[in-house]
Amino acid sequence: MAKILIVEDEEAQRLLYETEISEMGHDVVLAADGEAAVQKVRNEKPDLLILDLMMPKVHGLDALRKALSLNPNLPVIIHTAYSHFKDNHLSWAAEAYVVKSSDLTELRNAIKRTLAGQVTSQSIR
Repeated sequence: MAKILIVEDEEAQRLLYETEISEMGHDVVLAADGEAAVQKVRNEKPDLLILDLMMPKVHGLDALRKALSLNPNLPVIIHTAYSHFKDNHLSWAAEAYVVKSSDLTELRNAIKRTLAGQVTSQSIR
């Protein structure tokens, strides 16, 4: 299926997301901060970026800007505990903005929708 880069500074959360998304049939790449995320976008060429915002070293919105400068067509799902960043214009570049929850249904659905939209838009070209 797709190669998905998950950027999350909390190790337990990162491993949970890796398990859940791997079970959906995707290849998962992990990064623990925004700086590593930009390197992984450059080196791993993911099909989708799932990005936390409040992280050490590089804030998620700065990582988003840098990642999109490397690949302007990279679909992004912002996955954060903070809903107030939704109003930041950089957040508007993301296909989805999911507020973290112990129920990962919304995240899984956002992944499915985003990847389905990507396939649809690619098949139109």
